[in-house]
Amino acid sequence: MKGAPERIIARCDTMLVGGDTVPLTDELKKKFELGNEDLGRNGERVLGFAHKYLDKTRFPQDHVFEDGDPYDGLTDMHDLTFVGLMALIDPPREAVPDAVEHCQSAGIQVIMVTGDHPITAKAIARSVGIISLDTAEDLAEQQGLIQRGGTKFEELDIALQEKLHAEAEAQGNDIH
Repeated sequence: MKGAPERIIARCDTMLVGGDTVPLTDELKKKFELGNEDLGRNGERVLGFAHKYLDKTRFPQDHVFEDGDPYDGLTDMHDLTFVGLMALIDPPREAVPDAVEHCQSAGIQVIMVTGDHPITAKAIARSVGIISLDTAEDLAEQQGLIQRGGTKFEELDIALQEKLHAEAEAQGNDIH
């Protein structure tokens, strides 16, 4: 199975480590989160992968999957083994940074709509000039309120989040 890393790992109870299948501990989940975050911060699109050995009696080699029940219920499985992350770079087109700059110089606010993970989207937005100043999340990290692999911005008190958004907005930059 492949997909958004956080959704894939949520279906797993074991992880492949050094060729061995081991229980998915909190420590391994933390390593996963850090790796996923690091790849996303580089602007890379990240996929998670998991597998499961199927019961040969229920799924013999010549088994034909039915159209009515997608993959015979396999997409609903939650006892998978996490096998890893894969990252790929899908860079913005060369013309995008100049187009963003032209729009901004004409007074047009550029908004990026994407299905990417928020960390990846932020890195891409920075690379093309949509974000140039600190965001509320950046300010929280600078102030030690959030940290890589620890407390996330969404976990902060709402009043504190609003204060940080106001600080970022006062600089002329805020991304919600």
